[in-house]
Amino acid sequence: MTPPVTPAQNPATGQIPAAEARGPRNEPRNTKDDSLRDLIERGDFAGAQAWARERQVWEVVDEIDRMRPVDAVAAFRLLDPERAFDVFEDLEPNGQQAILEVMRGAEFSEFVDSLEPDDRARMLGELPAKVARRVLAGLSPEERAMTATMLGYPEDSAGRYMTPQVVVLRENLSAGAALAHVRARGADAETIYTLPVVDTQRRLTGVVDLRELVLADAETTVAELVVTSPPHVRATEPAERAARLMADENILDLPVVDAEGRLLGLLTFDDADEVIEDADSEDASRQGGAQHWGGHYMAVSVLQLARTRAVWLVLLLVVSLLTVTVAHGFEDALEEVAALALFIPLLIGTGGKVGTQASSACVRALAIGEVRPSDMVRVTLREAATGLLLGAGLGLLAIGAGLFFTGLDVAVVVGVSLLLICLLGALVGGLSPLVARRFGIDPALVSAPVVTTVVDVLGLVIYFVVASALLGL
Repeated sequence: MTPPVTPAQNPATGQIPAAEARGPRNEPRNTKDDSLRDLIERGDFAGAQAWARERQVWEVVDEIDRMRPVDAVAAFRLLDPERAFDVFEDLEPNGQQAILEVMRGAEFSEFVDSLEPDDRARMLGELPAKVARRVLAGLSPEERAMTATMLGYPEDSAGRYMTPQVVVLRENLSAGAALAHVRARGADAETIYTLPVVDTQRRLTGVVDLRELVLADAETTVAELVVTSPPHVRATEPAERAARLMADENILDLPVVDAEGRLLGLLTFDDADEVIEDADSEDASRQGGAQHWGGHYMAVSVLQLARTRAVWLVLLLVVSLLTVTVAHGFEDALEEVAALALFIPLLIGTGGKVGTQASSACVRALAIGEVRPSDMVRVTLREAATGLLLGAGLGLLAIGAGLFFTGLDVAVVVGVSLLLICLLGALVGGLSPLVARRFGIDPALVSAPVVTTVVDVLGLVIYFVVASALLGL
């Protein structure tokens, strides 16, 4: 697949590094603890090649994802051909793009044609249009048609992640004949652990596990082994929902069908795991008030990291001006009882944490199907009770702590305010994901800014209203 290179030749540029060109006078270096990145940057390509041969695929992928594009290309071209495909499929999109851009002619066509259809379709969705067109042009007619079909499904749908290369069975086959069919067709399939059973119209009627087929008597029919009405999804359904269904049902492969119930492919467990990992990473970023970025953290530029975080920070800064406005409106109360200002960070910080905890729990419960938008009343009651319980306990602690800094009257104001702010935080944090889902918005996207904004602004209002009522301000 890749042209041979000499140990001293940079596979990406064809040049010989100065460190290698100086020859045998260089003192030997202990490379035992060096990373692949260190070896590539130093120009020790023979050592890098040996390092890659001795490591697992996931270790090589992690190292290449950390590199600059030119170094990533150099490292990739040192791989043995049989490992190169496995490594490429797991690389981040920017690494895949860099590698494809240096391939030419027959090497390029052979490489892209050998990728799994589902991996290829997802890769094309991430690549620039110019590179994607070149990839499609390099495919054989059969692979191009298969890839075009998968690209016709929505970006994050099960159809984009399924493999269309499956072995299907008919119910009238005997176990012996079915096994012979698997042996004949299995080499071209991505998985044979789950064998879909279809009728003459290719409509899904059930599935058979390979284990059951192998252990059955040769004369047993597939109809006796088939599991009817298996879990399945339509190709247009979200891939995350399909992956969560697989986790709930504890199955290796999930049939994917069209609107008429005809089998299109299988969602395999490794692709489902990737879907869930990506979804969890995206939720974590958004709950932290940042945009989700694609790529390895160590390979993302500082500018890109700052850009993903700046948008929400600017919005929150603008919204936080409301907090200043509220404080300014109660300036007279602060001047009369200056001790009130001491507890503002405590109250707002605690309310925000209560809201964040509730939001995180609700977003997670929504993601795995434990909570539905129709459960809004029950969630309201549960979070209200939780907020009151937390607020009562924390409020008593706050009164005790407040006595060390001020009098009983202000300490009671702090305690009562904390009770109400905890109630507010729990309700806002618990309900905002449900409201977002009802309006078709990603719950993780709105939870963090909504909780921060509402608790900061209304928390201050609650504090000063309570102070005015109890202290007669």
